[in-house]
Amino acid sequence: MTSLDPPAATDARGDRRAWRNVIVLVLAQAILGAQLSIHLIVGGLAGVVLAPSPLLATLPVSVMVFSSMTTAPWLSPLMQRRGRVTGFVIGSLAGAAGGLLAAYAVWAGSFALLLAALYLVGIYQSAQGFYRFAATDAASDGFKPKAISYVLAGGLLSAFVGPAIVKATTGGAAGALEFVPTYVGAGLLSLVGLVLFPLLDLPRAAPKAAGAPAGRTRGQLLRDPAIVVAIVCAMVSYALMTLVMTSTPLAVVGCGFATATAADVVQWHVIAMFGPSFFTGHLIARFGTTAIVSAGLGLLAAAGAVALSGVELWNFYAALVLLGLGWNFGFIGATTMLTRSHAPEERGTVQGLNDALVFGLVTVASLSSGGLMGAAPEVVAGWSAVNLAMVPFLALAGGSLVWLAVRGRRAA
Repeated sequence: MTSLDPPAATDARGDRRAWRNVIVLVLAQAILGAQLSIHLIVGGLAGVVLAPSPLLATLPVSVMVFSSMTTAPWLSPLMQRRGRVTGFVIGSLAGAAGGLLAAYAVWAGSFALLLAALYLVGIYQSAQGFYRFAATDAASDGFKPKAISYVLAGGLLSAFVGPAIVKATTGGAAGALEFVPTYVGAGLLSLVGLVLFPLLDLPRAAPKAAGAPAGRTRGQLLRDPAIVVAIVCAMVSYALMTLVMTSTPLAVVGCGFATATAADVVQWHVIAMFGPSFFTGHLIARFGTTAIVSAGLGLLAAAGAVALSGVELWNFYAALVLLGLGWNFGFIGATTMLTRSHAPEERGTVQGLNDALVFGLVTVASLSSGGLMGAAPEVVAGWSAVNLAMVPFLALAGGSLVWLAVRGRRAA
């Protein structure tokens, strides 16, 4: 099976159960997911105040992503054994604890506690990453790309909720203390999951029968060209989005704009990330995963070009909107490619492996983002360095797609 295979026809009658799950997961993505934009907006700004060095300003966001990387390898097999709801509830509780601990950390002025809090939030982020896979568990092959798109479209509402909470809760105190109510709000959002997740109607995790197919090992999976290319494209799409977006609040504020303006820029970025999800699945069904992922990489390149062309406010808005669109096409396309490249018994292994590798590169991107900004002599130079760093990774992902397409033609 390759990513070049046409999608199977949708079985509309069999997808009623999948539709119910999609609705629940859309709500979870919209409400609980709003906390991630909150942490991405204020994490670097709180870090600037609390960190012992400007080079470590984005470390809280990096720790959150690192936590997601280290959580995925054990959370995915756990959900394969105990069910998705178990993993989602664990993530919800971790997100609530992390938000409240972050509030205490900035009140106490402790950078170490802030890092611990963001590690807990990262467990939630890892669990949220599996919403898109859960949407496909009861879906037909034809409905899978649409299910993934619809669930990610729930992030569109989070694009309004998260920044609105930031703007409503900041500005009332000096220094990092202004973020105390912001972090409390982020923590409380996670508790909504305790009401939503029991409504899911997902296939039960069945005990493994004697003689049942064991599936391929991690090494064997990583020798499958379609799986490798899907993971590479997902890694690059997510990492480059994180690389640029993590630095955005620092660049916007550093160029003389207000924190509220930075929140507005990030809001439109998140809208661009999730808004196209209403039709991305339909585009994949019509044009195929390879074409949509290629379009996503092209949009990411365009985002870098716009960011390098200047630091006026319109440059920030345009670059971040293009960045969001590129992430949407690249990440949803790569996720769909992955779901078509493995057997059901390999789900826990391959999905956990995928998210561990994705968030591994995202962690590097987040750390590099702060390092590039902090090491530069001034803000504009740091912002340029961040965007230039996209080039080799775009070449890697684009080259892998070309290789897969050529290989598929030769096999045909």
